[in-house]
Amino acid sequence: MDATKTPAAERAYAHVKRAVLDREYEGGALLTEGEVAEAVGVSRTPVREALLRLQAEGLLRLYPKRGALVLPVSAQELDDVLEARALIESFTARKAFAHRAALVEVLASLLDEMRQQRDAGDYRALLETDRAFHAAVVAAAGNAVLTRTYESLRDRQVCAGLATMRRTPAWMDEVVAAHAAILEALGDADEARFLSLVSDHVDGVTARLRGAR
Repeated sequence: MDATKTPAAERAYAHVKRAVLDREYEGGALLTEGEVAEAVGVSRTPVREALLRLQAEGLLRLYPKRGALVLPVSAQELDDVLEARALIESFTARKAFAHRAALVEVLASLLDEMRQQRDAGDYRALLETDRAFHAAVVAAAGNAVLTRTYESLRDRQVCAGLATMRRTPAWMDEVVAAHAAILEALGDADEARFLSLVSDHVDGVTARLRGAR
């Protein structure tokens, strides 16, 4: 979509969310409506709408007449997010396997994107496509409540994931290899291996993120 045709509130929302997840706005930073409005080139009214939306997602906390505080990801919150993610993915992977024919095509396309992003050294794009890969598996299970819950968890994990991947670029290769193996098992209709690989991958990400803080 042409950026000039994107609603102002949506542009402000996308700008702030990207900056928070990329840690351009670090946890503890206080943002003002005027600062964001100037950066995006919009008025303060759509910025206020965007900040309210990000507060509802748990990324900011608004303080009247002062601004919006970027909420840092605490060690306990990260543990909670990772634990919830593991539970959701292990449950939905079993149900998603029954829809593997359609799922394989979607995941294969995403894996191609991940390889291109790995080769380009684009950490953020790779993590976003990683997110889409896992979200596709969760969505294939057909439980709308779990799908929405899973989406709400991933933003907080991306904050930690970007910082970790920048420190250890070789992790990009590991992520791509893990997803390739998951897709191969799904394509081979090997349910036991598919479920095992999903579990191992999530456990590996959990261990890496916990060890990096």
